[in-house]
Amino acid sequence: MNELVKLIRTLAWTALAAAIYQELRKPPEARTWNGKVAGVVPYDFRIPTLDRLREAYWAPDSDQVFSERVFGVGWAVNIPVAARKLSEIASQYAESSAELRRRVSQRDEPRALRDSSRAPRDEP
Repeated sequence: MNELVKLIRTLAWTALAAAIYQELRKPPEARTWNGKVAGVVPYDFRIPTLDRLREAYWAPDSDQVFSERVFGVGWAVNIPVAARKLSEIASQYAESSAELRRRVSQRDEPRALRDSSRAPRDEP
């Protein structure tokens, strides 16, 4: 697990360095300080605005869980959409596990009845 954390940290630092390098290679008048590293990983080094923060982290009408980060390198999590998706997954799990528990209990029910009929009874 420690190796995975080190790998992710190294990739994050590499993406940050690549984004800065990518912007510094451009002529000063062409620098936008936002874009994508290798056409995949988004970056944005502009000063965040309230509209961009809301758009990235609180867009309940969207279907995207991940959006471009407001400041830095990587992605932001759209909180209401992520919560909705997690709720859907939990509901599906609860429904499927309830069905499984029902089937298992029905299968074990006759065995429980057989075992209870064999048990010695205390008679006064």
